[in-house]
Amino acid sequence: MSNSQNSIVIVGAGPAGCATSLFLSKAGIAHTIIDKAVFPRDKICGDALSGKVVYVLKQLDENILNNFAQRPDAFMPSWGLKFVAPNGKTLEIPFKQNPEKEKYPPGFISKRKDFDLSLFQLLDPKYATILQGTALNTITQHADSISISCNQVKEGKTETLQFNNIQLLIGAEGDRSIVGKQLAGNTKDNTHYCAGIRAYYEGVKDLHPENYIELHFLEELLPGYFWIFPLPNGMANVGAGMLSASASKKNVNLRADMLRAIANNPKIKDRFANATLQGKIEGWGLPLGSKKRPISGANFLLCGDAGGLIDPFTGEGIGNALYSGMLAAKHIEKCLAENKFDAAFNKAYDHAFYSRQWEELKLSHTLQKLCKYPWLFNFMVNKANKNKTLRETISCMFEDLDMRAKLRSPSFYFKLLFND
Repeated sequence: MSNSQNSIVIVGAGPAGCATSLFLSKAGIAHTIIDKAVFPRDKICGDALSGKVVYVLKQLDENILNNFAQRPDAFMPSWGLKFVAPNGKTLEIPFKQNPEKEKYPPGFISKRKDFDLSLFQLLDPKYATILQGTALNTITQHADSISISCNQVKEGKTETLQFNNIQLLIGAEGDRSIVGKQLAGNTKDNTHYCAGIRAYYEGVKDLHPENYIELHFLEELLPGYFWIFPLPNGMANVGAGMLSASASKKNVNLRADMLRAIANNPKIKDRFANATLQGKIEGWGLPLGSKKRPISGANFLLCGDAGGLIDPFTGEGIGNALYSGMLAAKHIEKCLAENKFDAAFNKAYDHAFYSRQWEELKLSHTLQKLCKYPWLFNFMVNKANKNKTLRETISCMFEDLDMRAKLRSPSFYFKLLFND
């Protein structure tokens, strides 16, 4: 296969790959997108769709958000975040200061099986050749192009597909990205990698009426955290995450510790008294964006988890997956316009992403480190509950990146200590 459709090949049809494909189609650029799975398929995740997700989908087509609003069985609007400090004190933060003025919710919660399928179904066959059940097998890098071979399973039979003369290969196939490993040299680094587990429960009590997502910084799980995210149909996504280096050092069994917290923690156990586990507790890995990795090179780009772009504090990766896919598509337009696909030219994609997102990722890394100090979390939550201005400042940080930067300033903590 070597026609123009295959000069741009996207590996992975999750949020990062679909975003790249959808923006390329919007620009009228032919391409191929492959995925080893056949949709619908599940993906282990926290299932939270951040404000960045809403922003990117607005850039693509506002009708997508309208469709979400009309499907309460699959997409639950979320209006804020609830922090629970190690001492049990709670801080509720709305995502928007004036929610009544918002046309759309600032965030959603949706099972990945539903969200990913909704994006996949938007792929435009006019511009995208869509190949499901097609797994990347080998990559060969040439002087000015790439070749790949894939194994496609169709009707129980496996066929080998060969793609030659690829000008740009887009790695969007998640944290075990073959493209990222082979072409960018990415390897697992436990100091910038998180272990996570996820379970679905039915019947968890006292979920927030406006579907706030909950982050609980429990003493027994520090420096990680426990979460409860409400879902449609009386369900909740319940899970725990911890930096892999910390989990290994402390010999932590995340599954056992999470179940122990559900059974015994005085702030949680009553809420699970009549809750039932639906299905299995499953785990996955999260390559964190606390380390600035190269996300491009000669004839390739990396998007989403394949580039290690997950928020180090919250573990949320869908927002940056969509955002990087949008930027990748814009960069591909420039590559085609100037007929340049070399490593030096592709560095503009790294710059475009990191110039907007690196400050946010650095801040999240700082907050992640603060998890080591329970007293500081307790102090922050206690102080914010007494101080309306501080609560509003934290709320604004979900809307304004410049406000978030204050959290890295020593003067912010000085004012916090000495002002009411």
